[in-house]
Amino acid sequence: QVQLVESGGGLVQAGGSLRLSCAASGRTFSNVNKGWFRQAPGKEREFVAAISWSGGSTAYADSVKGRFTISRDSAENTVYLQMNSLKPEDTAVYYCATTRSGMPRAARERSDYNYWGQGTQVTVSS
Repeated sequence: QVQLVESGGGLVQAGGSLRLSCAASGRTFSNVNKGWFRQAPGKEREFVAAISWSGGSTAYADSVKGRFTISRDSAENTVYLQMNSLKPEDTAVYYCATTRSGMPRAARERSDYNYWGQGTQVTVSS
């Protein structure tokens, strides 16, 4: 079983920054895509950012484009989400997800992913 653990969430003021990390352990797979999703209370889980298995392709939701950056460190088997210029509307539980097979382009759909972390809370105050 693949285990994903997110970290780096917390409470910040609007305009501040946070960097989320997601580390994989257990039965891991090589050459997988990774992504970040978020879910606010009463809302559907929505796509935030994704990166292809090679790191050569990234994708972002329009709402975070220009503010968030996804990256990966293959040596550490870790994916990051740098979040700048945070807004109250960014408040949500953020989830890391991983596929079990590589895809050439960053995947935006929840159904593309096979493994999910437990989530980390991000709260942005006014």
